[in-house]
Amino acid sequence: MLDTPYVDINRLLVSLLSHIRQIFQEKLVGLYLYGSLTTGDFDPDSSDIDLLAVTSSQITAPEFDALRAMHRDFARDNPEWEDRIDAVYLPVAALRTFRSEKNPIVISPGEPFHVREGEALRDWLQNWYIVRENGLALFGPPPKAVIPPITQDEFVEAVRRYAAEVSGWIGHERNRKSQAYAILTLCRALHVHRTGKQVSKRQAALWAQEELPEWSRLIQSALAWRQAWRDEHVDHAATRTETMQFVKFVSDQILD
Repeated sequence: MLDTPYVDINRLLVSLLSHIRQIFQEKLVGLYLYGSLTTGDFDPDSSDIDLLAVTSSQITAPEFDALRAMHRDFARDNPEWEDRIDAVYLPVAALRTFRSEKNPIVISPGEPFHVREGEALRDWLQNWYIVRENGLALFGPPPKAVIPPITQDEFVEAVRRYAAEVSGWIGHERNRKSQAYAILTLCRALHVHRTGKQVSKRQAALWAQEELPEWSRLIQSALAWRQAWRDEHVDHAATRTETMQFVKFVSDQILD
């Protein structure tokens, strides 16, 4: 079991693992932690906890219902973590064939717990790469035992595709939290594009402030918006034009 520097986070991880094991019993192959808790710059007030749970076979309807109830109860008992547990559940066979097969994926990433039918798991390649290279096993074998090799070139191309997706998606979003996500995600995508390496959003933002001094103030603001995501007294429209200009500027560099 991972011993993070955060006592409260350790308690949450122990509780989540216990509940997931109760639901799947021997069917649970592994539970893997990734994201800022493993790459650095985790902020207990704003960061998510990213988890990948791998099972030996497809998730059944009763298991899905039990997972949904578990996440609901967890949010009730830990309200500060509501919408901040990004958990993905899928069978090991789906991971091993993610490039060619579509599979159902059970997911709770900052949105209602649900299942995506026929998901193209190759679109999640950057997640699988990060778990494989930097993820930590809370239960089960090392992540490289369940996720097949992924080349760095594949990862960089996946980041480029995601940058294009975010650039299109942000045009339909209005709130400042989404603006912050887009700005920091594009900073990280640009870092991958230029260096081939994945770093945390904060590390990428600090790097981008040096690389793009004309955008330094906006990037610094995005870091502040990310921490103040609970603030309800926000003029979301005031920052949207500049955010869209930044997204276009950076995405043009990445996708050119």
